Amino acid sequence: MARSTDGGFDLEDEPSIERLGRALADRGPFHLIIDATGALTIAGHGPEKSLSRLDGDALRRSLAINTIGPALLLRSLAPLLATGDAIYAKLSARVGSISDNRKGGWYGYRASKAAMNMVLQTAAIELQRRNPHLRVVALQPGTVRSRLSKPFERGVEHLLEPDESVAGLMQAMQSLPSKTGAHFIDYQGQEIPW
Repeated sequence: MARSTDGGFDLEDEPSIERLGRALADRGPFHLIIDATGALTIAGHGPEKSLSRLDGDALRRSLAINTIGPALLLRSLAPLLATGDAIYAKLSARVGSISDNRKGGWYGYRASKAAMNMVLQTAAIELQRRNPHLRVVALQPGTVRSRLSKPFERGVEHLLEPDESVAGLMQAMQSLPSKTGAHFIDYQGQEIPW
């Protein structure tokens, strides 16, 4: 399902996510599903640079859009994955790495991405009991020239064009070996610590 196809869904509306799963059931099984949902700036609230900037409503919405909705989407789409060689991938972010956090800030986005990474790791272990060849992948696309990254481009050494990021992610995913649990990689195929 892409943005341009019918049957849209809302990450904050569980019944719409369930409808999507039912609508796609006849089109499966799928060997590759990529979830590219999520948001950095929500209702005018961007990443918090300090603890004093935390806003409860913005934090709840970040978790709803970046963790809960995608987790429910995974629940609805996992049964549609093909047996044997298959990939379920979710766009994540390097800032979702707990051990790679050297700058601080971005509380809501970091927390929501770290929580989603845990959902992927946990789901991978469960789903691989039935299909050991399934690869579940958290993807860091790099800093891509887009509306999302526009406010944060200053100081970025290498701003990626969308097609460069996508080509790298596709190649990296296809070359991943099967393993127990999820992978967390960037667009160059480099492993990111959880």
